[in-house]
Amino acid sequence: MRQRRRVLTAAIGLGITLAACSAGNDGAEPSSTSTTATTATDSPPTSAPPDLAAARVSATLLAELERPTALATRPGTALPGADTLYVLEKSGRIRTLNEDRLDDAIALDITGDVGAEGNEQGLLGLAFSPDGAKVYVYFTDRDGDARIVEYAMAGDTIDADSARDLLRIDEPQANHNGGQLAFGPDGLLYIGVGDGGAANDDGPGHVAGGNAQSPDVLLGKILRIDPEPGADAPYTIPADNPFAAGGGEPEIFALGLRNPWRFSFDRETGDLWIGDVGQNEWEEIDWLATGTGAGANFGWNRREGTHEFTGDAPDGAIPPVFEYAHADGNCSVTGGYVYRGTAIPALGGAYVFADYCAGALRALTADAGSLTAERFLDVDIPTITSFGESTGGELYVASDEGGVYRLDPA
Repeated sequence: MRQRRRVLTAAIGLGITLAACSAGNDGAEPSSTSTTATTATDSPPTSAPPDLAAARVSATLLAELERPTALATRPGTALPGADTLYVLEKSGRIRTLNEDRLDDAIALDITGDVGAEGNEQGLLGLAFSPDGAKVYVYFTDRDGDARIVEYAMAGDTIDADSARDLLRIDEPQANHNGGQLAFGPDGLLYIGVGDGGAANDDGPGHVAGGNAQSPDVLLGKILRIDPEPGADAPYTIPADNPFAAGGGEPEIFALGLRNPWRFSFDRETGDLWIGDVGQNEWEEIDWLATGTGAGANFGWNRREGTHEFTGDAPDGAIPPVFEYAHADGNCSVTGGYVYRGTAIPALGGAYVFADYCAGALRALTADAGSLTAERFLDVDIPTITSFGESTGGELYVASDEGGVYRLDPA
């Protein structure tokens, strides 16, 4: 099955989607409590540990938009207290937001190119290059395929005429499109791709045994590329990718994911945190220490979290650092960020995330991948699709109902 098409140049559009739905089969009985698991690698030392019990958090509404799905700040451009947020709308617009007002300018409008009919389709993600000169966007096109496109910045706007098509991935179903983009501490572009949709990772268009476990397809993976053009492609394969020399698709960095709906790198340690959407019963948070993880396998579809789904865990599979059950209205994890701002000191170093259906903000702390503390933050925001991080480490939250919020001390 052909999963990838490389194109050197094309003028394309953006679009944003809502948070990925979790349940593959309706009416599944929820399990009861959260469990944890441990990974073996260590991360670099961090600053003083957070005090979750003392953290007091509120949410300030900044703007009401049309189904915002992701947001980001541009490196190297902000003055203190003057971050400009680039906010994606599901239908295909990127708008700018300066803290308490929505600008008149639209940074990019590619609604004509974006296919957003499905609940998990549309304009899904963006990431600025480390120097802020380029922006990369992830969307589903009119054929339902996933697209990653590079644009050059022109002042505060995005030059629509500069579009350079990097990657197209055939999507067999309308759901589980992934959509996350982020540059890692290694300066490379990481791309989150869902398993191809339907349920059980065995629907039409899926390979035998599931896309997520197959090294021969890009679906159900985190990919890693250098977006600079190579000799015969619009990007370059890092030499230390696990299949760079053969045995699988060279873009693959990690596998065994169902729908990695938002991952991020801790700006202080470089650790990678992943929110992977479960199916019937369990949502999970995965973790990789900085500089590790090439070839990591997170277990789907053999496992859902730490629990058997279709069989035993693959050899060397990495269990989640945290998982929670489909109880109390939970349905689909929205991964967040490790808080590194200054406004809420007690939260410093804690990973903040949420569930799309339940809406309550949560935080956890871990030591070398082993959970040390976890709590709800007493802030409810409906249908959270994404988190964003300011240039100073403060956190923003987007709701599918339209709200864009900033987290503040209570």
